[in-house]
Amino acid sequence: MPTPAAIDQALPDGTTVQIRPLRPDDGERLLAMWGRTSERSRHLRFHGPFRLDETTVSQFVDFDRSNQQALAATLGRGDDEVLIGVARWVRDDVRPDEAEFAVLIEDAHQGRGLGTALVRHLAVTAHDAGINVLSGDVLAENTAMLRVIRHLGFDHKDRSDHAVVRSDLGLELSEEFLAVGDVADSRAARAALARFLMPRSVALVGASRSSTTVGGQLIDNILSAKFSGKVHLVNPEARRIGLRSVAPSLSALSEVPELVVVAVPAAAVNAVVDEAGTLGCKAVCVISAGFAEGGPEGEERQDEVLATAHAHGLRLIGPNCMGLLTTDPAVSLNASLSPTMPAEGPFAVASQSGAMGMAIIDMAVGRQLGLSSFVSLGNRVDISANDLLQYWELDDRTSAILLYLESFGDPRKFARIARRVSRQRPIVVVKAGRSTAGARAAVLPEDEPHAGDIEVDALFAQTGVIRTTSIPEMFDVAMLLDRVDSVRGNRVGIVSNAGGPGVLAADACEAQGLDVVPLSDATIAALADALPGHHHVTNPLDLVVGTSLEQFCDAIGIVGASGDVDALLAIHAPMDQADPEETAAAIIRARETVDPPLPVIAITMDGRTAPTLLADAGVPAFSFPEAAASALGRLARHAEWQRRPLGEPVIPDDIDPRPARRVVDDVVASLPGIQHPAGRSVWLSWEQTSAILDAYRVTQAPAIVVHGRDEAARAQRHLDAPVAVKLLDPVLRKTTTGGVELGRRSPRAAAAAIQTLRERFPADRTRGDRQRFLVQRMAAGIEMTVGVRHHPSFGPVVVTGAGGANNELIGDLTARITPLTDRDIDEMLAALRMRPLLEGYRGAPPGDVDALKDLLARVSAMVEDLPEIVELSLDPVFVMAAGQGLEVADVRVRVEAVDTFES
Repeated sequence: MPTPAAIDQALPDGTTVQIRPLRPDDGERLLAMWGRTSERSRHLRFHGPFRLDETTVSQFVDFDRSNQQALAATLGRGDDEVLIGVARWVRDDVRPDEAEFAVLIEDAHQGRGLGTALVRHLAVTAHDAGINVLSGDVLAENTAMLRVIRHLGFDHKDRSDHAVVRSDLGLELSEEFLAVGDVADSRAARAALARFLMPRSVALVGASRSSTTVGGQLIDNILSAKFSGKVHLVNPEARRIGLRSVAPSLSALSEVPELVVVAVPAAAVNAVVDEAGTLGCKAVCVISAGFAEGGPEGEERQDEVLATAHAHGLRLIGPNCMGLLTTDPAVSLNASLSPTMPAEGPFAVASQSGAMGMAIIDMAVGRQLGLSSFVSLGNRVDISANDLLQYWELDDRTSAILLYLESFGDPRKFARIARRVSRQRPIVVVKAGRSTAGARAAVLPEDEPHAGDIEVDALFAQTGVIRTTSIPEMFDVAMLLDRVDSVRGNRVGIVSNAGGPGVLAADACEAQGLDVVPLSDATIAALADALPGHHHVTNPLDLVVGTSLEQFCDAIGIVGASGDVDALLAIHAPMDQADPEETAAAIIRARETVDPPLPVIAITMDGRTAPTLLADAGVPAFSFPEAAASALGRLARHAEWQRRPLGEPVIPDDIDPRPARRVVDDVVASLPGIQHPAGRSVWLSWEQTSAILDAYRVTQAPAIVVHGRDEAARAQRHLDAPVAVKLLDPVLRKTTTGGVELGRRSPRAAAAAIQTLRERFPADRTRGDRQRFLVQRMAAGIEMTVGVRHHPSFGPVVVTGAGGANNELIGDLTARITPLTDRDIDEMLAALRMRPLLEGYRGAPPGDVDALKDLLARVSAMVEDLPEIVELSLDPVFVMAAGQGLEVADVRVRVEAVDTFES
């Protein structure tokens, strides 16, 4: 059974503890915790008198880990580490799929959600060890523990004899289990971030007299923003800065500040964080650079700072960040390096890059868009975009979220949070590092791999995130979000006072999936009456030279109110001498005549039309139609995503994971016990792969394993059909290396294929397994591929598309991150360019799309159940005619030992 990894767990009060396996050297720590635990707590845990001492403690810390697991919650590190809670399960001797569990929390830390966190993590280790039911006897008077058990998110049954309640937990890691964890995580994130964004006191450590230094800039910005709380300045070498007194240390302050901002040399940061934690401060923002971004020495320093922070249970923003700000009038804090304090507004912003953060703030001001708050994440060692999303999800001052990201710390967690948040608050992201060169330039932690674009696109498609390629594009979308109530659909009307811009707008709209619809007869008649002399009334509507602003305004009103369109582009090119303010006023008047209201987007190509007038009236304005169409297209797709149901995870009810689990466990147990990845993974044999596919009811084309010519002949005769003869090699890509002979129609031809393959792959130059062959009935149908690649951060990513040589030729693939929902599967197939082949192209019979959807669901369930599968290829998969199913013709599976304990 794998040993769980240690994790830092955020608690609902916004602090952190470490949860890790209990170790044999924890005896003294456990005895110390026992000494701090009341008789009442001991009674509730052991249901009567019990004495833990030097003679009995060993049974709790030194045990057979194949049949037991114990987790400890700790504060501090090294010699100062303190145990504050323990949870344990022990496998039942008679029923090995059941286990008994118990929990003990130190009195001073009860009521913080620690018991819930421990039991949930304990349950995950039990589930991964093959335990289906976790049972515990709880005294009926222990109402707190009973409440914990009933709110874990598991199916549970209680049996009571009045004094003791027997609780049985069914360990299915269901959506309800995950949702309960999401609620706890959200509470923890909101409590932690409130200390950063709603503090009543701030201490700046590293304050400086010089406005050219970081410490000096921070003082200026904090004071200029007129922070509503108390500001403390700390510098051991200064007594006063301006008119303000300066303390030599945090300990010398008259109060414990709620937020500490650190701007000292990197080597001094750890001591500041340690002092802050010792005093009881729970929020520290480290502006200082000189950490992981600078190389191994800085990375070691960064690890030390994080360990110190979590040893005290405090939360950290940064290091190497630009700071944070909030425009809430009740706070008005600018603890950032931006000299510009943006106006109050609905957009929350987070940036992984300090320079890009500065640019975002400046652009928000230039575009006349207000911010609710801003956080520069820097190296993101603790507080992450995931935490911020959960804070802003319930922030009344935030209606949309803008993110600049270079990497993901926990993409699977991001997916769950973003999918939920996007239903209420749009999330607009610029994700840098799309190219190989860009990925190299992005500063990533050493253990955080680069995410390929296929994974990122899959993540954003599943979560409703609006992806843009640049900061200006991000603000194009933000402007629409700010000035457009909603987008009802993708039908677009275009009214232009010049032909060329209208054509460009139509092309741009269709490229974005927007529909430039024909106008109805009633609309055409109304336009003809309002525009005498216009002989060609259509969409896009090209108004002839000399059309007045009044007629331009009338045309906008008629098309906008027609019911034919969901949004309207009003394009005004410099074709006349109209005054810019008059043009803006005309567009505003036209927008006000549209009933019911819909988005009217101004495109003023003269560079002179008053943008402030349009902005004040809430009319989004662009200089060219392409940018407007791009932003509108993104918003329309997001609105459509919000209208559709999220979808439900699809798990076929006829699968039996147990045989597959046995195969994988046996393989992993045989792996060399070394850390190099190449020594910890293996390609499965055909028999092992077939056993896993059978467990998940995945249909393979009928096949027989043979060793030579005579057996091949008999196999072809038995299959009584044209066959493919393949070298049985789990690694070899057979079609590209010549490891397969196709279409052998007779026993003699099958035998000859064996000889051909032996000559092509001599035994003395290959692995011994290559002396086995597979004789397989030829399959027919639409050739597809279904595969899985396991990204170290994203987890399993399911890919499907055109199979075989077609895949190599056209690269028509779509991907989604598991677990797949029914909506994910539908969207995967809908996005394929070769989808018409599945639907019946040019009279051909349609393929069995339902069978393909079923296969994707089975593969998703397989790799969720078996995280050791890090690579899976079903290629080709032949999809037969509707109602006839499909057959998998070739399979490759690679497994690797993995840690199964996750936060």
